[in-house]
Amino acid sequence: MLNRLDDMLNFHAQALRLRDQRQQVLASNIANADTPNYKARDFDFKSALSSALGGQPTQGGAALATTAAGHLTGAPELSTQSFLQYRNPSQGNVDGNTVDVDAERAAFAENAVQYEFNLTRVSSQIKSMLAVIQG
Repeated sequence: MLNRLDDMLNFHAQALRLRDQRQQVLASNIANADTPNYKARDFDFKSALSSALGGQPTQGGAALATTAAGHLTGAPELSTQSFLQYRNPSQGNVDGNTVDVDAERAAFAENAVQYEFNLTRVSSQIKSMLAVIQG
């Protein structure tokens, strides 16, 4: 029973985590719109989500070294670093910056709407489970 509840909420939990990370990447792009030679980045949400759900997490950073038996191994958090790609500029810029502020704002707004949708779905699933439990 507990396994089914976990499976039911896992998709939206992973999607929310990835949406949050994408929002940070897009916010970074917007913040660096005037930085010379800054290259806009984004990641493929679909492939990152399928990797997260498929149980094949890509580890970001280096593994922790343990030098004594009492050390904890630690598990690095699932990272989207391997999915980050440079965005192709729609129009060249003299200073080498590839951020298109309008496109970034549109992607930021779309991602925010998708994040809100995932929150609404999780909330409705929890309410449905509570209704079933309470009878």
